[in-house]
Amino acid sequence: MSIKDLAKTIADRANTDPSESWTAKLLAAPDKAAEKFGEEAVEAIIEATKGDTARLTSEAADVMYHLLVMCAAHGVTLDDIEAELAKRTHQSGLAEKASR
Repeated sequence: MSIKDLAKTIADRANTDPSESWTAKLLAAPDKAAEKFGEEAVEAIIEATKGDTARLTSEAADVMYHLLVMCAAHGVTLDDIEAELAKRTHQSGLAEKASR
């Protein structure tokens, strides 16, 4: 599954009954979606420090899913994120950071 496919699946779930879909449930509760993203991010950090690439890969997938759900719950789409990244492609990371 590509990131675009994942984002489409998440968008499609927005019209699903929250009692029948975990994604719909999170989309209906933006604060819970943010909380879950934070939990998964911490789990990915823990796995990164352990050196188990299989577990890190699994947690990274969870992080990507929960990031997209959290963003969708707040009205931010993958297209929005990609547009922001595109704005940054013509400057170094250090220059971008200094501009904030």
